[in-house]
Amino acid sequence: MKLIFMGTPDFAVPTLRKLIEAGHEIGFAVTQPDRARNRKQVTFSPVKQAALEYGIEVLQPERLKDSEEDRRKIRDYRPDAVIVVAYGQILKQDVLDIPRYGCFNVHGSLLPQLRGAAPMQRAILNGLEKTGVTIMRMEQGLDSGDMIAKAETEVDHKNFEQLHDELSVMGADLLAATLPKIESGEAVYTKQKDEEATFAPMLKKQDGKIDFSRDPRQIERQIRAFDPWPGAFCTYGEKTLKIWRAECPDARCELPPGTVTSVHSDSIDISCGGKLLRVTELQLPGKRRTAAADFLRGHKILPGDVLK
Repeated sequence: MKLIFMGTPDFAVPTLRKLIEAGHEIGFAVTQPDRARNRKQVTFSPVKQAALEYGIEVLQPERLKDSEEDRRKIRDYRPDAVIVVAYGQILKQDVLDIPRYGCFNVHGSLLPQLRGAAPMQRAILNGLEKTGVTIMRMEQGLDSGDMIAKAETEVDHKNFEQLHDELSVMGADLLAATLPKIESGEAVYTKQKDEEATFAPMLKKQDGKIDFSRDPRQIERQIRAFDPWPGAFCTYGEKTLKIWRAECPDARCELPPGTVTSVHSDSIDISCGGKLLRVTELQLPGKRRTAAADFLRGHKILPGDVLK
């Protein structure tokens, strides 16, 4: 098939590579503009880097809806389909109408659950047992288009990075298996039930702030959902302390929230919501992520100390 690929972050790269390996023709890769990071050094998006490896022409409009030149290039290519994976811009109807079969999105949830920008993080935060990927035909609404295929996995105790990497490959494989059905007319399109929709709004850095009055199971999910960004954090003295790994022992505690109740050789117990959170990996500013056993050899945390 003649395809246009739209995507930006690492999550989109396995799909681009899978489409190329499957023999599809990629006319253009459309991605976000280059951004200045790390002392103003300009960096390419992961999709741009991958596209350049294959010699694919890259389009980088600041806003596609305002770039008549780039929209004209897409129209003139006359694609069979446009594939969208975490592009980061909303497509207007004039673009959705260009391809022969439509625009198709790989979304990181089992729609209509978790429509929006952060479905994988929210799946962990919400304590879902299962999540997955959905292939849908795009329309103007927020992740509300007709569904064509789904694949699911257990959330288990995965952090965001682990779930992200798994679903990125799962989505690539599912799309590759679905495109021939779209082309042949065998694909079955199922409307979403809007009344069953839940939402996954974009994360903010401040969402990582730990509230020790909450149940430790909620905090443990927060830690996994925000690994690696923005990290779940609290205040230790005058410093920001990030917590990267924790457990929830079955124990009651009546000390004030955030109080260190005990310090073991390889963990730190903290009072949370009338129970305990057992921290096993953490990090101070400018330092590496460290197992609690190593952290405690260099830093003094005592029972009775309070994290906020």
